[in-house]
Amino acid sequence: MYIETERHTVSGPRTVRMTTESRKTKSAARAKPGSGAAPVGVISKVLRILEALQGSSAGLGLKAICDLTGLNKSTAYRFLRHLERERYLIRTEAGAYLIGPRLSQMSVSGHHGSTLQGVARPILWELWKSTQETVNLAVLDQGTVLYVDVIESPHEFRLSSRVGTRRSLHVTALGKALAAFLPAETRENILGTITFLAATPKTIMNLLQFREELGKIRRQGYAVDDEEALQGARCVSAPILNSHGEAVAALSISGPVTRVSPSQVAALAGAVKTAARAISAAMGFAACDPATANPLPPSKVGSSRV
Repeated sequence: MYIETERHTVSGPRTVRMTTESRKTKSAARAKPGSGAAPVGVISKVLRILEALQGSSAGLGLKAICDLTGLNKSTAYRFLRHLERERYLIRTEAGAYLIGPRLSQMSVSGHHGSTLQGVARPILWELWKSTQETVNLAVLDQGTVLYVDVIESPHEFRLSSRVGTRRSLHVTALGKALAAFLPAETRENILGTITFLAATPKTIMNLLQFREELGKIRRQGYAVDDEEALQGARCVSAPILNSHGEAVAALSISGPVTRVSPSQVAALAGAVKTAARAISAAMGFAACDPATANPLPPSKVGSSRV
């Protein structure tokens, strides 16, 4: 950003009159047609870009931004690059710009879901390539698990969920990871709303058992669904934490028990925790290890229930 200034080396009344007329002409040229508004400066141009992006949950490319704001491509590109470097905007693999983490944190009306998906997608792809199992991204919405992104395993026999699917917290690894790392007051409010219905014979069926499970998840930093949502399926999940160690989302790897065996859980847990930390960092949150977030009194940690 910069401020333009004018220098006049010639003095006298005529020079003053020319300077005044010149400034009026420039002001009129910069103002919106028929608006009678003040000159459009750097800040106004940036705000026009942000307003255009705020109205698009899917993001906008350079041409669309120029069309909506009336800015030329070189000016718009310069501002977009600066805003991206400062993390006020993010750019997707497709080249679309989205409201970034710094703005999302400052505004409750920011498109958090779109920002999360745009930031997480490349990291989810890397996790998918390394595991070849279905990778899921979910958030807590209205007390349930809401799937916001799914990359299906290339195997013919695979687990699959649809974007927009909702599931109860107590039956999924995603739900348990989210619940375990919520702020205490929020968690208690949500726990009181859960109806413990059995999806399989292994589903957790009471609040006491669920609390014990959440305590273990907070200590180890990841959650496991061991045929609790679907017989023959196993899932490993880790929370995506903000700078306060609170879950803003969760990701998971899911697959049939024939491929996601008990002996593989530890390695998969390491993979999902690493991916979750990478997403958290890309969102602009300070590094926070799930195993040290929301600490509980010291106790003996048992082995994973797989």
